[in-house]
Order: sequence, then structure tokens, then C-alpha cells
Amino acid sequence: MGGRNVRPVGQLAWRFVTECPPEVTTWTVLLGRLVTFLAVPIGGGQVYCYCDAPSARVPRPLGDEVRGALAELLSGFAAPVPAILDSLGPDAVHVAPIEEVTLDRCSWGSVLLVGDAAHATSPNMAEGAAMALEDGLILAECLATEGNVAQAAATFHARRRPRTHWVYTQTHRRDRTLPAVLRNLVLRRWGRHIFHANYRPLLEPA
Repeated sequence: MGGRNVRPVGQLAWRFVTECPPEVTTWTVLLGRLVTFLAVPIGGGQVYCYCDAPSARVPRPLGDEVRGALAELLSGFAAPVPAILDSLGPDAVHVAPIEEVTLDRCSWGSVLLVGDAAHATSPNMAEGAAMALEDGLILAECLATEGNVAQAAATFHARRRPRTHWVYTQTHRRDRTLPAVLRNLVLRRWGRHIFHANYRPLLEPA
């Protein structure tokens, strides 16, 4: 394992939880030029927000620079972004490069990795938690049906590899952003169809 299996994907991400504006009632995304901003209400009057941009465009800010760099990055965005930024506390924002984990195997003797420890990807598919839950369910089945832990781990890997590899592939496709003008045209015309098509294979049982 080790750092050799961790690969930066070329994006810098800001994440934070803050007060939810009244107009944000559902999963909301705004797309700028190479910048994505996502807001998801999580209850209790709060909203989880995520923003990313290419690392080559935005050097990683540190300390007191974090909020200012985020505000500058989102300066051209319309509501509800300004209100969300105004609600941020001084230490509310976490910023870090996005990295993925790729392993040829996920088990060593009686040790087996699941979830992001085994197959972390860029978050644009929002499948990290779902893949981890599936891992747990499939591992429980394998442990219940196989004769020993080593065989259960081998069966688990064989069952999970195609699905997690598909998520990797799909994530890499979505990380390659189109020019803004073309992207906007495609999403207006085919956005709903593309969204459903991108996730349809995951509706099949794991």
C-alpha cells in the first residue's frame, strides 16, 4: 500500500458546512468556467457545500488565505453563493487536493480494505458512501457463504472489482470537463438524460 497508491487528480476542493439559505431546498449545483459549486441541505438549517477547481489554476491557499481564495474563485457566481460565503466563520472551510486510491488488491491475509481505503475516487459521482455500504453488504455475504476468510476475501474482490472499476472509469470521464459554452449547450439539451444514463448501471444489484 502506501503513498504510491494515492494519485492526485488535478483538482483542489473546498468543503464546509454553514447556514442554509432559504432558497436552497434541494441538491443544487452551479457550474462556472472550470469551477463547480455544490450545495446540499443536510437538515437543522445547515447546508453542506463543495467547490472544486483545477489545481494548476488555483494554488492551494493556507491559513487566513483560504476564505479569501474561495471568495475570489466564486466572485462571479449568482445567488445563493454570496449569501453562503457571507455566513462562513473564520475557520469553517477545509481545503485540500482531491486524490484517488487505486489498489490491485484489497486483502492481505486476514486484513481487508473497503470503501475509500480501497477505492477512493474524485467525488463527482458522489458514490463514496454508496460503494462503502455495498462493500459491507457483499463482504457479509462472502463471509457467510465461503469456508474461510481467505476465500471470502478472494470472492469479495472478484465481485466488487468490476463495479468499483466502472465507477473509476465513469469518474475519470466526468473529470474531463468540456469548454463552458459547449457544456452549457449539452446540459440544457440532454442534461437529464445524461444524468440518468450515468447512474443507470448502478441500479442493478451489486
